[in-house]
Amino acid sequence: MGGRLPPKGSKVGLLGGSFNPAHKAHCQISKEALVHLGLDEVWWLVSPQNPLKDTKGMAPLAERVNSALSIPKHPKVRVTTIESQVRSVYTADTLSRLKQIFPWVDFTWLMGADNLSQIPLWRDWQDIFNTVKVAVFARPGYSLQAANSKAARRFRNVRVSEKLARSLSTRVAPAWTIIHGQQLDISSTAIRNGKRKD
Repeated sequence: MGGRLPPKGSKVGLLGGSFNPAHKAHCQISKEALVHLGLDEVWWLVSPQNPLKDTKGMAPLAERVNSALSIPKHPKVRVTTIESQVRSVYTADTLSRLKQIFPWVDFTWLMGADNLSQIPLWRDWQDIFNTVKVAVFARPGYSLQAANSKAARRFRNVRVSEKLARSLSTRVAPAWTIIHGQQLDISSTAIRNGKRKD
């Protein structure tokens, strides 16, 4: 990864995705994470190719990176192509490699509530929870479903109250929380289909 290295003890949130294109909800989750989790930075991991998504309609990586770079966002948000650099398309593998490369950084995986519901479809999904802390952000229409999902039930004993979300970084994985901040009903799919211009 180019640029400066994060200082020892840095708390970094990781927001993975296709960013096809990047939009305001990505920015909102990042800002919520910085505030509620007390993070030093949020890294956007622009995926070379999501294994669960069709390549049809997927813009080239460079175009998606430019989309992420061009959207106005918090100065503590960094756009990266780490997954391409470590040759990984699976989140569990990416997180394992990041822990090896940056052993002095405290990572938290960030994702929307819609992804918590479908994370059991991801390869080695339980390793994600056992490798880093996880913060789930409520999204319109998904919160109840996510709270009762397979992943939520599997890791129910290590769920951290939203009131204590800031303490997540002091805990050892597995530990996770759900944060109910401002919920924007925006998706990359809707933008591509011309339903939203955000």
